[in-house]
Amino acid sequence: MKGSELMSNSAFRGWPATALEFYDGLEAHNFKAYWLDHKDIYDRDVKPPMEALLAELTGEFGEARLFRPYRDTRFSADKSPYKTAMAAMVGDGYIQLSASGLMAGVGTYHMAPDQLDRYRTAVAAEGSGAELEGVVRDLLGAGLDVHGSDALKTVPRGYPKDHPRVELLRYKGIVAMKLWPVAPWLGTSAAKKKIVDLFRTAGPLTDWLADHVGETTTQET
Repeated sequence: MKGSELMSNSAFRGWPATALEFYDGLEAHNFKAYWLDHKDIYDRDVKPPMEALLAELTGEFGEARLFRPYRDTRFSADKSPYKTAMAAMVGDGYIQLSASGLMAGVGTYHMAPDQLDRYRTAVAAEGSGAELEGVVRDLLGAGLDVHGSDALKTVPRGYPKDHPRVELLRYKGIVAMKLWPVAPWLGTSAAKKKIVDLFRTAGPLTDWLADHVGETTTQET
């Protein structure tokens, strides 16, 4: 959903407690009957606040996309039909609401092969690699969780085992994120400020990835 297409008739004021109760119940009763019995809560207290939030964020952070609430169970042993969280992308940022609270983050969680090649080349290079080290250090100092996905057990083939940035080389993706547990401010506009602050603080990671990794050029078949 493009930012210009995302519209809301009300200002973002957070999520009421019923939104979190909805997902708490869905975790315990993930079946169609529960969904239908409580869909009025989803349509009133869960989805509209997220749409209002995204509408207010697109001007600074880019186009928004709200994910569907239904799971793709075709290739999964878990046939639970519904996602137990509401998630959205806005620009390079990710937002998720669940019974556990609010989460936001930036980065590239799963890199395509061409992206991963560029990432490792940049990490191994002295200038760009040292720059990423500094970015990670600053984000950790700001209280964000910075981690890699699907990390290899050892250094990738072709790189020395004693490389000074071996941990970063092992990553197949890198993200900076934060999970805020349920608290009273989640029901107020303060939730927007926390997300905005995180996106701005983590901007250097977004910029580094844009400069050195970029979008995949691999064509899907």
